Amino acid sequence: MNIEQVVHEVEEVFLALDKEIAAFKSRSGLGCKPGCGKCCLKPDIEATVLEFIPFAYHLYKRGKAIEWLENPSLDDTVCAILDPRLPGAGHCSSYPHRGMICRLFGFSAKLNKYGNKELVTCQVIKKEQPGEFLAAYAETLAGGEVPFMRDYYMQMYAIDWGLAQKFYPINTAIKKAIETVLHYYAYREAPDVTIP
Repeated sequence: MNIEQVVHEVEEVFLALDKEIAAFKSRSGLGCKPGCGKCCLKPDIEATVLEFIPFAYHLYKRGKAIEWLENPSLDDTVCAILDPRLPGAGHCSSYPHRGMICRLFGFSAKLNKYGNKELVTCQVIKKEQPGEFLAAYAETLAGGEVPFMRDYYMQMYAIDWGLAQKFYPINTAIKKAIETVLHYYAYREAPDVTIP
């Protein structure tokens, strides 16, 4: 496994997903409330290791991976990447390197128990944008275009099944991603590290 290639392939999936989400948001009129980030504060968010490999690689390139590995916030239940002091939706301290679950939630679909696509979004959107939500929900049930969680996770499996197969509490996934990157470079020549 070449970690740089893995990072590139994951980022390509994220780029395609971000474009599809932007198109869906534009069509549906749905959007996050500025400064909200309520979904990011859930204590039971799960993620795969693979979706945080780009974040871990970014930390490593900046010389911050060991520091982050020792971050006591990784022992908490709320995402360690959050910084409530930051302005903007979600308060993410590394928004470009956020995981796939962070990208998907609110603007994607999953299969319901009847085998139909069902919009996955938050209570804030449902409450504050009821007309747009109901229209998008109905369009999704009717087979309209919406990012489909399963499709994107299948793309991740194709990149590295071992790192994409299991879901962990988000901070465990982040920690395992950092450990994976550090382990990779423990026996290889490190890339150029840039310290800001």
